[in-house]
Amino acid sequence: MNPRIVKPLVLAVSIGTVLAACQKAETPAPAAPAEAPKPAAAATPAIDLATLKTPVIAFKPSDLDASTSACTDLNAYVNGTWLAANPVPSDRTTWGSFEALSERSLELQQQIADAALARADANGVEKLVGDFYAAGLNAEAINSAGIAPIQPLLDKIAAIDTPAAVTAYVREAYAQGRGMLFSFGGNADYKNSEMVIAYAGQGGLSLPERAYYLEDREDYQKARTAFVDHVKKTLTLAGIDAAAAATQADAVLALETRLAKASLPRVELRDPAKRYQPTTLEQADALTPNFSWTALFDAVGVEKPSMFSLAMQGFFTEVNTMLADTPVETWQAYLRFHEIDSAAPYLGDALADQNFAFYSQALRGQAEQQPRWKRVLNTLNGSIGEALGQLYVKVAFPPESKTKMEQLVGNLSTALKHRLENLTWMGDQTKVKALEKWASFTPKIGYPDKWRDWTGLSFSRDSYAGNVLAATAFNARYRFSKIGKPVDRAEWFMSPQTVNAYYNSTRNEIVFPAGILQPPFFDPKADDALNYGGIVAVIGHEMIHGYDDQGSKFDAKGNFDNWWTDADRAGFEQRTAKLGAQFDAYESIDGIHVNGKLTMGENIADLGGLSVAYDAMKRAQGEGFSDPKIDGFTQDQRFFFNWATVWRRNFTPAELKVRLTTDSHAPANFRAIGAPSNLPTFAAAFDCKAGDAMVRPDDVRVVIW
Repeated sequence: MNPRIVKPLVLAVSIGTVLAACQKAETPAPAAPAEAPKPAAAATPAIDLATLKTPVIAFKPSDLDASTSACTDLNAYVNGTWLAANPVPSDRTTWGSFEALSERSLELQQQIADAALARADANGVEKLVGDFYAAGLNAEAINSAGIAPIQPLLDKIAAIDTPAAVTAYVREAYAQGRGMLFSFGGNADYKNSEMVIAYAGQGGLSLPERAYYLEDREDYQKARTAFVDHVKKTLTLAGIDAAAAATQADAVLALETRLAKASLPRVELRDPAKRYQPTTLEQADALTPNFSWTALFDAVGVEKPSMFSLAMQGFFTEVNTMLADTPVETWQAYLRFHEIDSAAPYLGDALADQNFAFYSQALRGQAEQQPRWKRVLNTLNGSIGEALGQLYVKVAFPPESKTKMEQLVGNLSTALKHRLENLTWMGDQTKVKALEKWASFTPKIGYPDKWRDWTGLSFSRDSYAGNVLAATAFNARYRFSKIGKPVDRAEWFMSPQTVNAYYNSTRNEIVFPAGILQPPFFDPKADDALNYGGIVAVIGHEMIHGYDDQGSKFDAKGNFDNWWTDADRAGFEQRTAKLGAQFDAYESIDGIHVNGKLTMGENIADLGGLSVAYDAMKRAQGEGFSDPKIDGFTQDQRFFFNWATVWRRNFTPAELKVRLTTDSHAPANFRAIGAPSNLPTFAAAFDCKAGDAMVRPDDVRVVIW
């Protein structure tokens, strides 16, 4: 589990979000910056933005679908024509505003990486980027090496002969950043947000969520069957006899099913109390006598702590039992498969193709694999993303964009304060605390003020998998080195080129990477309506995460602390329950509904963010504002048009089903309509009437922030 309480605007795999990481047995995704030079320290690559092929998706009146209306379905009215004409590309599982910007970002990153690769005199971050990229593009060398880069790991697994040897291997893997059985990493102490402590949480699963192992829904059953086949084929490609591989594949599924049964459901993991359990080393070692936490801290090079968070203790009790009653051969199969499977995308084509065939094609419906350059850049971003970002911001984020964003953040912040001060359902005692939290918000825009220092990391152009393993170990040491030390509030958890944004509860910060600061979200030359319906609503979304059903459990200092009166909390939960019911009623595909509890935090953030953004636009325009009526539409209409444009998105059916089970965000079409349908300002903008689908009756209309 990644315990950072990072609330992204939209799910992004580069974050390693709390819920996803709980189901994938990895250490947290690479954290970002420490102190180092500013962008000027890196060479400026010769880049031509005009050569980018993917067009920017921005609101255009010509996209409006005259066959429907905003009052019937805002998403269909604004996005229906575009969605019909733009199916998901064969190398993706979703396509829309976020993906188009991500594609443009990748195209720009490709030019930057190509320039770094070609420079014989490159040094610093440019050399890191060039060497990593060159090795990843060398398909001939990768295929020639085959399984060799991880053969030493497989030899160690083959030599395991006792339960003690199993745990010794597990500890060694965590020390190198390849932990697979549970999650383990550092984060701010929930009760003392100034200090970093270690957190351990459930994990160990290959399928997207525990339900895939335990429930008999048709797609879950197919996924289990496909998973066993995938394990068998992966082991066979690595040189295991086919009959032995089949036996081991069944054993891996059985082991992971036990882990799934012991795991908490994803909805429960949204509760910070379920992720935080202060425990001494003595208590932890007593809980799992077959797995020494004292030895794990020694292995990862962290001084023995007075306490750490060992949450989901029922999971670890089961792991302890499994270490005693599960045959060593089964553990070998599990460890062997996970080492091969994790490295497969960086090994020869046969293993990489098999990995794609299961995780992307069978589970998510992606028709074909992305070209190698995209895959390498995605891996590079996960390994040394901030190093590439240092080059990226020099060509993709002009200073005037940061200045304009700072102004918009200020306007939104003022509007939020006004709304908090005038809440009628919240008492004065709680309101004082809510305003204290408002005053402590920290915005971060574009890129870090301090860049991470990569001293000690180097790459070869001869071994792609070797480079990935080296970066994985380097990043693990970097993260572990923070445990027991004060929180570095300058660091970022997204690289500048990421098309996303996030809120961090333990730091009470809102973060907007340069990658998202483009149309349809942000355009410094656009009229107010588009920017306020786009990026300002995003700003509001991230701020409101500080007051959603879980973020509201953290105070102004980022501590997990109840600052509510009982009456106000009860009133808040009554309102959020209505929002949950609204989203529970949305049917998406094959009779599967949105999970209102799973998506609650994002739905609260959407509703509050859009409401505050509208207020901020009105305050910025002033009382004497004369509406220019661009293309015949009012500013209010264009505001809501751009909100819907942000959520323009197609999915493959398989991807949509996975997300309905695993994603804390509702599908994009429901995000486009969910918040506006609760706002009288939306109804007024389009002259909608009671009874229209986009006008929720007063008895079910949701008003929170």
